[in-house]
Amino acid sequence: MRQGLRWLVITPGLIAAVGLGFGAAGAADKAKVDQATQQVQQGAKQIGQGNVGTGVKETAKGIGNTIVEGAKFSGQTIKEFFAGK
Repeated sequence: MRQGLRWLVITPGLIAAVGLGFGAAGAADKAKVDQATQQVQQGAKQIGQGNVGTGVKETAKGIGNTIVEGAKFSGQTIKEFFAGK
C-alpha cells in the first residue's frame, strides 16, 4: 500500500514540474499549483501520523486540485509561448 500511495503523491508533483518547465506564467497561477501540492503533502503527513481516513481524503483532494491547477497553469504557459512567436 505504501508504494501505491507514494505514486499518488509523486505523480502530481511531476505534473506540476512539467507544467513549470514550459516557462513562467503569472505568480498567482503558480501559487495555486503550489497550494494544491501542499495539500497533498499535508494529507501524506496525516497518513504517516496514523490519521489514515483523514489523510487519504486530504491527499485525494490535493491530487485532484493539483491536476486541475497544473493543467490550467500548463495551458496558460503554452498559450503564452505560442502567442509570443
